[in-house]
Amino acid sequence: MPRLTLEELHALAERALARAGASAAMADATARALVYAEARGLGSHGMSRVGQYATHLRNGRADGAAVPTIAAERGAAVLVDARCGLAFPACALAVEETIRRGRKFGVAFAGVANSHHFGVAAYHLEPVGAAGLVGLACGNSPAAMAAAGGSRPLFGTNPIAAIFPRAQEPALVIDLSLSEVARGKLMVAARDGRPIPLGWALDREGKPTTDPRAGLEGSMLAMGGTKGATLALIVELLVTALTGAALGFEATSFFVDEGNRPRLGQAFLAIDPAALAGRSVYDERVEALLTAMTAEAGVRLPNDRRRALAAAAANDGVEIAPALHRQLLELGG
Repeated sequence: MPRLTLEELHALAERALARAGASAAMADATARALVYAEARGLGSHGMSRVGQYATHLRNGRADGAAVPTIAAERGAAVLVDARCGLAFPACALAVEETIRRGRKFGVAFAGVANSHHFGVAAYHLEPVGAAGLVGLACGNSPAAMAAAGGSRPLFGTNPIAAIFPRAQEPALVIDLSLSEVARGKLMVAARDGRPIPLGWALDREGKPTTDPRAGLEGSMLAMGGTKGATLALIVELLVTALTGAALGFEATSFFVDEGNRPRLGQAFLAIDPAALAGRSVYDERVEALLTAMTAEAGVRLPNDRRRALAAAAANDGVEIAPALHRQLLELGG
């Protein structure tokens, strides 16, 4: 398989997106997010998304010329309008505002409306952790999961992420989808012609399936059953009721070329530990817990493996499937 440096991956993605109609700023911001995912072994949110985003740009499902703006603000709260562009420039603006306002007020919340797929949720929190703030991120997506007790897909897989900075070590990063697995894993399995395990998805008739294409046409199973579906409800309301963004069932699937502009929502929260018990107390409590966790054999902190993969990718590059490499070259012209 072809092995490419992270710089080469970025250039391929940026060129393909720009050729599809993304502005220079949008293409660069999006490429950075996709390479971040690919370097961490998250292929379902990495370079495999370039073709999807490029198609959405060409078909008008995303506006490549969109420039995000601040639509409303009051004190520590701010609403960013993505203006139906790809999500990454709008999310960057929202995160920038949460950091600035979080430092000023001790806590800040930013919502994003009229957005698109926002990739790996934790990606957006890296600057928050680097600023010494605790961060939370969440977003909705086109309907893929049913409400507890139901069968009609209403919620997206609605990821949640958190970051906790540490005094002497890399920040603790937590990122999870509220479906049993991210829907992008079905996309990758369908592309590669591989089956999926039972327990990931249901087909259109509500029956368990190992066929990823049937799962994409059906619904995802929530992580933890009723509890996962209820958490998805919380996310859905946070990122739509507060922002005016579209509900998951109002957005056409990302996995089809034609459809509406998804107009989805995201939310970011930043908290300054110094505004509460104080930085020294925060640092002591975090380290006390993580030390107790890692004292037990077999316990690994969230994101440790992803961070190791990213370090290896920075040195050695990343292997991608030949078919994906050819697609990226073709998209870039």
